Amino acid sequence: MTPHPGRGDLKVLPDEVLLRIFEFLEPTTYVKLLAVSRDLRDFCLDENIWKRCCFLESTWYESLKRRRRMLELETPSEPELSSRDEDEVCTRRKASHATNTAPAAGTHMGLQGRPAQDMMNWDPLFPGESISWYDEYIQRQGPVCIDWFQVPRRSDRDFSSEVEVRGLGLYNPHDGDDGTGTMMAVSPLDDGSVCLWDVNGTRGRRGAVLERSKPHLLFKSTENCRSKRIDGGVTESVSVDNHGNKAFIAVQSRLVEVDLNRLDVVSQESFPWSITTLSPVHPAIPITVGTSLALFLHDFRARGTAPQDTVERVDAATESPMDTHPLVKAIFDSKPLPLYAPMAQPTPVSILHLPQPGSHSLVSDDIYIGGRFTNIIHYDRRKFPSIMGTIFSGCGIVSSLAALPYPFSTVDWEVRRQGSFTSEQMANRGNDSSQGRTLVAGGNYKTKGSLEIYGLSPQEGSEGSATHRVSTMKNRYSAASAGILSVTMQGSRIVISDATGMIKWFERDGVTECRRVRVGHSDSHERSSIFASMPASMDMARKIMTTRSKWDGDRLNDNNIMFWTGEKIGMLRFSSDTPTRPNDFEDRSETEIENEVQVLAMRGRRMLEQHADELRFMPDLGQGPAPAE
Repeated sequence: MTPHPGRGDLKVLPDEVLLRIFEFLEPTTYVKLLAVSRDLRDFCLDENIWKRCCFLESTWYESLKRRRRMLELETPSEPELSSRDEDEVCTRRKASHATNTAPAAGTHMGLQGRPAQDMMNWDPLFPGESISWYDEYIQRQGPVCIDWFQVPRRSDRDFSSEVEVRGLGLYNPHDGDDGTGTMMAVSPLDDGSVCLWDVNGTRGRRGAVLERSKPHLLFKSTENCRSKRIDGGVTESVSVDNHGNKAFIAVQSRLVEVDLNRLDVVSQESFPWSITTLSPVHPAIPITVGTSLALFLHDFRARGTAPQDTVERVDAATESPMDTHPLVKAIFDSKPLPLYAPMAQPTPVSILHLPQPGSHSLVSDDIYIGGRFTNIIHYDRRKFPSIMGTIFSGCGIVSSLAALPYPFSTVDWEVRRQGSFTSEQMANRGNDSSQGRTLVAGGNYKTKGSLEIYGLSPQEGSEGSATHRVSTMKNRYSAASAGILSVTMQGSRIVISDATGMIKWFERDGVTECRRVRVGHSDSHERSSIFASMPASMDMARKIMTTRSKWDGDRLNDNNIMFWTGEKIGMLRFSSDTPTRPNDFEDRSETEIENEVQVLAMRGRRMLEQHADELRFMPDLGQGPAPAE
């Protein structure tokens, strides 16, 4: 009797046969086979299999098939056709038959003919670009859970006073090369302290507070009480240097440099106007600081002034209090202002350092500015502060900018949406991918969201400076029903968050929506509003960031979405785990006491509402005082 074949006998089958068998399996079966053996794990993680699954279940492919069915229904019947129309129909059918029977480029993974050509048209990657299609499928079709991080409090015994979070940045110690995949969220708090959370759960519980500095760390000792606050209206208020283990935090008109190992202030730089946005930190490149009226290039390698205590002066008796006022000192200071670019219209909101072609980690000298004005302004770091050009957007506010180191063509994407791109055109697209770049902008246009994509290419003789706009796409109808707050890139998709509390994923054409998730409430139960019939408002993701530390990382399913609502932070994970709530980090006894306090407060409120109703009802019966006129 022949023994039952074991796991080792799977090696007898050729790889082509195994791949052919796997074509008939469901994606859920692949996941179960990952734990069977190493050989099956390699096959189940094959990029071609998951790429095929992403394509077959994509909304892009469903839309393409729907449009084709509509065109077939609109085709007139045979008797109604004239002789000229008959010739056109015959030609069209012959072309369709040739497309369905002849092998197209990319005929693999069980797809032949028209489906293979459709997959070639759908493929969003450029030659040389690499992503994990296994992660891509999880992010497109997998389950989603939203984890809310632990809420800092002013003291251990104060159950009602929560400290609001005033920004968000991601910190990867040693630039993600610590060997454990440690990632921390960095945020300034409303009390002037700096807080660190564990993002991946490598040093504790996911979402728990790891470290927190002393209060009022970010404030000057000489500041009055009114100025001791961090502006919550600044979205890009935190910028993290992973190489130097430092964070740069905007506190009104000061840029504070904090050592993340010691959670102490290293230096600070003052600017003449309030800081409204910061650019990301890149090695050996100055930070671009946007203030309400100007732009500055801050070289953080030149150490600024550290906070010092008050110095006792011998001639203090001869000075008047007016002479020591900071405003008076600033007016009569003989030190010239650093080089800056004045803004014709105030309040920049987002700053982008454009990447070099074909590279996600290296940046060029191009700087793009979006804000509360209708144009996106372009600067060159080598020729700063001269304006190199502008891109007219038309939005009332351009709230966020993102980029891809690959070109964009509106005409090509329109042709590809119809499934009409040929293999020769795809080959030419690959030859041009080493030159252009893509600028993605999100903003508010007449109370609706506007997702805009601009294809940029270098001008002749410009030495690689991307100053020439060659293509434009503006989606102002299906992008968002309210203003877009933040834009970022995740895998092969564009991610946006809008003012309705939605997080949406789009294909790189900017039109085809892949998925949407609502942020929801940070509390486990809805808080009652002052209006009896209205529920509590939904939380919005004012800023979103991807948690992928490196573009060439090999960790599976580690690219999640971190978001900041303006008061709290959370993370959207692609997992079926139970989501966490802020109350999950507290002791059960503390939670029970806080719930009792809330119940008593609700009872007192209902009694006051009932008493107010009685006072309004009694005057109508003549049993009480008439209301005042």
